[in-house]
Amino acid sequence: MTRFRPLFDKIAAGALDRDRTRALPLDEARELTALGFGALRVPEELGGSGASLYQLFDLLIELGAADSNLVQAFRVHFRFTDDRWEERDTDRGRAWLKRIGDGAFVGNASSERAGNVRGRTNTTLRHEGGRLLLSGTKYYSTGSLYADWISVAVTRDDDEKVTVLVPRDAPGVELIDDYSGFGQRTSGSGTSVFTDVAVDDFDIIPYQPRLAGTNSVVQLVHLATLAGIARRAVDDIAEFVRRRRRSYSQGSADLPADDPLVQQVLGRVDAIAHTSRQIVLQVAADLDAAKNARYAHRTNPTSVRVNDVHELEKHAELGVLRAQSVVIDQVLHATTEIFEVGGASAVEENLRLDRHWRNARVLSSHNPAIYRERLIGEHLLTGELPVFIPGVGEAPSLPEQEHNP
Repeated sequence: MTRFRPLFDKIAAGALDRDRTRALPLDEARELTALGFGALRVPEELGGSGASLYQLFDLLIELGAADSNLVQAFRVHFRFTDDRWEERDTDRGRAWLKRIGDGAFVGNASSERAGNVRGRTNTTLRHEGGRLLLSGTKYYSTGSLYADWISVAVTRDDDEKVTVLVPRDAPGVELIDDYSGFGQRTSGSGTSVFTDVAVDDFDIIPYQPRLAGTNSVVQLVHLATLAGIARRAVDDIAEFVRRRRRSYSQGSADLPADDPLVQQVLGRVDAIAHTSRQIVLQVAADLDAAKNARYAHRTNPTSVRVNDVHELEKHAELGVLRAQSVVIDQVLHATTEIFEVGGASAVEENLRLDRHWRNARVLSSHNPAIYRERLIGEHLLTGELPVFIPGVGEAPSLPEQEHNP
């Protein structure tokens, strides 16, 4: 896996300028894909590296330190790849894994302004003139500006939830780079508009609820990105201190690098970066165990007891929720704390050290930890399993009588 490191270094060298100019790292994404980054989880016989989730997330943390936007852009690609990895013994699973092994990049179009919170989408898939046609508008379509294929969440006319895959250059697909958040500005999280886009039956995948799967992978990608951000923030501020010559009369040494208080701050934020990485990798290892057990049981039911599979899945999914609470809090603290060692010099615009906090804050806001923490508490008290595939959208209108008590 060391083959990616020279490219990571190149990506890191341009990250600051891309943040300043809001330039999408499209070429860098293509170079990663050409090097096989998107096919890390694909079995070797289908063109990939056959990596474990532990190995994948270790590399995602490294890429997050280079440019956190690229990890977010790949987020749904790796979710989709892992879903197909779970069915790698089927024709559909192998066909899609082969496409990804050949270099296909899958983007995302799931969220809507309204419609998703109770599970139904406003995006439609209808039969017309002997064809299946997709229509609707999606927001926060992370990665679609980089993609070859776009994964679209749809509710069919019969209320069945499905995922539809369409080529990004298909007639009727419009991708708009209109994301306006103050962080993660080049993650390609814009609007996607679909107008009567023709869909192939083969590229419709039914919704498959399961205990540990889609949600756990996408949440852990965010946490890997945060761990990478912490690593880059610590390295950047340490380099700043090594070069710094200005100090304070209250300081404990002539040079900031020799000041015990400065050293203490650096030690704390470095510990946060390291432990965040360790937390993410431990949860990734737990997910490996759960997913391997699920596949073994599905393909050979007598090889693993279903109750053991459920326990592994529950342990892994709860681990993701618990990790989210801890990693978010610690990384937000670290990306704020780094400014304690530099005074006004550390806030110079050319350094853009604020981008680490901005990026961490935006990532942490996508899926608020308060809801995850409540689910953990409910589970501890009642044994109720968390909702693993939450819907997001505009709340449904209250009945008329509730408006007029």
